[in-house]
Amino acid sequence: MSTLEEHVDVGVPVDEIWDVLHQAESYPRFVEGVRQARAEGEGRTRLDIEAGGRSQAFEAEVSDRKGEHLMEWRTTDAPDLAGSFSLQPIDKNSTRVQVRIEYEPGTIRDSFGGPKGFAQANAIERLVHSDLEHLKEYVEQRR
Repeated sequence: MSTLEEHVDVGVPVDEIWDVLHQAESYPRFVEGVRQARAEGEGRTRLDIEAGGRSQAFEAEVSDRKGEHLMEWRTTDAPDLAGSFSLQPIDKNSTRVQVRIEYEPGTIRDSFGGPKGFAQANAIERLVHSDLEHLKEYVEQRR
């Protein structure tokens, strides 16, 4: 299993980002490839994505610890992906968003196509970094 961690500092209070992360319908605005997302009941989210020229739907179980500003998620079927968002207040108007993703490189390639080995890790890292930058732009522009 490979693990990727990235972060971005955002110029909004922690509670504003926490609220955005709990609005699955907003994910297409900042997550590359997500065409539609919706909450499917308590602790479940469905994502319709397009990646590597393929359209797929995934369901994820989502849990959170609001007091710690930690949201964890795991796909319920293939591909086996897991991750978390951790929010840390920098000051009253700024927040660090830390993302952690755990994935099996071979499974990602089988599901989405793309490069192998080191090139794949670089592609995933660039994608996650880009998504974090889009999240930053999205929440800062909402103000």
